[in-house]
This record gives sequence, structure tokens and C-alpha cells, in this order.
Amino acid sequence: MTVAFLCPGQGVQTPGMLDKLPDHPAVAATLAEASAVLGLDVRGLPRASDLHPTVAMQLGTVTAGVAAARALAAEGALPNAAAGLSVGAFTAAVICGALDFGAALVAVKYRAERMAAAFPTGYGLASLLGLNEPEVKALTEAIATPEAPVYLAIVNAPRHIVVAGSHAGLDRAVAEARTTGAHRAVRLSVGVPSHCPLLADVATDLGSFLAHTTVMAPRVPYVTNRGGRGTRDPEVIRADLATNLAFPVRWHDAVNLLVETGARLFVEVPPGHVLRDLAVAAFPIARAVSLADSSLATAVALVHRHGDPP
Repeated sequence: MTVAFLCPGQGVQTPGMLDKLPDHPAVAATLAEASAVLGLDVRGLPRASDLHPTVAMQLGTVTAGVAAARALAAEGALPNAAAGLSVGAFTAAVICGALDFGAALVAVKYRAERMAAAFPTGYGLASLLGLNEPEVKALTEAIATPEAPVYLAIVNAPRHIVVAGSHAGLDRAVAEARTTGAHRAVRLSVGVPSHCPLLADVATDLGSFLAHTTVMAPRVPYVTNRGGRGTRDPEVIRADLATNLAFPVRWHDAVNLLVETGARLFVEVPPGHVLRDLAVAAFPIARAVSLADSSLATAVALVHRHGDPP
């Protein structure tokens, strides 16, 4: 394994991000396919639309990632594995060949609608830099109350942790983190408390929904959110897609696994470059590129240089 594709989650989207994708026939075909499946012009995502912002952002994120990956594939640039953070796991499942793109869009729409309905206002995420996982876990357990819950949600890096909860719980966590060693603590532009027990019911419903979705053995390994482990087992992938909403994402473990198994080039599909930056900071042995700020030709050349046939 030498090349891994990284697929971002909600929170890194920008207005008009689908218009910024590479000018490539595979991109145009993917946008047309997504529009047909969803019954709307996806180029309007995640700008204002008839959809809830959470729904629009998640659908736009998955569509952007799959479109870029298909453009890369059309130029012979294929991954040896794929990992996606949060809703990016659906992007990764499509790229790996475990999930049909249309089925992924339908599932993501259901997922996002249930999330938005469960927590229409008053909840979200916050990013804490400078504290490690045990410190953040102790912090959240010390300040959380039934009226102001807050939980550890995503381990991006050893000292880059995301927490989820109510606005009041997040405000307490940010304030407490700043007094206990965090050098940066900020709220994120996400309106739902992903990857914590608050979404247990949504995860159960998503599991029932995905039970009727075909999940195939992937062409290349899919790396799970919950355990940060590679798999080709369709049922493990199905379970990870459904249940990761209610459990912390072990993102650093996932990327560490990819490095340990030979990945030396990370390609982040759009939108954003957060996952590239995390990989570069944590694993100097590897090279990373983001299609959000690099050309398709550059990414293709790097994959051809570093990659092995998957």
C-alpha cells in the first residue's frame, strides 16, 4: 500500500465548492448523476436551498469527494486504500467500491435529515488544540451536566481533539480548555453534536436504513472511523457507516494505520485541506496533497510516482 485517499467530513465546506472542482468530464458526469438521484441541482450545494444546512453540507461534501476521486481514476490515479472522517466515510466507501454512489447519497440524505431533526438548534462541535485525549476526557466528564452535555467526539491528532454537545456545554469546555493548557479552543461551524451518545438513536435508525442497502466487498481497504482499522468486510463497513455517529472517531489511529501499512502519499479529496495538514504534521515520513488547493494534474503525477496498482 502506497497511496491513500482521505475524505473530509462536514465543517470544511465553502460556498460554491462544487463549482471549484476540476474541469473534467468525470466531474460533470458525477454532478449530473447526483442531481438526478437527489432531484435537485447539486451545484447549489451548500448554498441556500430547500434543504436544511446540515443536509446540504453533507450531500455537497460527499458529492465533491466522489467527483474528484472519479476524475483522478479517469487519469489512472487510483488509491490503495481510503479513509473518510464522519460523513466522509461514505465518500471513502464509494471510492473503495463498497457502496454505489447513488445509494450513498440516499443514505447520507437520510442520515443528515435525522441528525437535523434530532438536534435542530442548540448543539454543535468545538475544536481543542493542545490537550491530549485523557485530559479532554477528564475535562468533559468534570463539566458535563444533563442540561449541558459535552463529550469527546473526534481524535484528530494526539493534541487536537473535537468535542460535541450543547452550546452551553461547548462554551464551558472552550473556557475550561483555555485555562488548562489549550493554546486554541474554538467552536466549529457544525450544527449537530456528531460522534457522541447524543446521536445513539439516530445511529440505530441509520443502521436499520442501511440494512436494506447493498454493501459490497471493496476493491481496496476501507479504514473504519470507530476503530481506525482497515477492512474489506462489507458487514464491518456497514456497521461503521451506521454506528460511528454515536462513538468517537479515531482519525489519528486511522491515518497511523495507513502509514504503518505503507502509505507514503495521502491525497485529500475536496473540500478543504484539514486532513492533509493533519497528516503532514503527524507523519513527516509521508507526503500529502489536497485537491482543494492543488491541480488535478499535480495530484495525478504524484499518485503515478508513488502508487502501486491497487
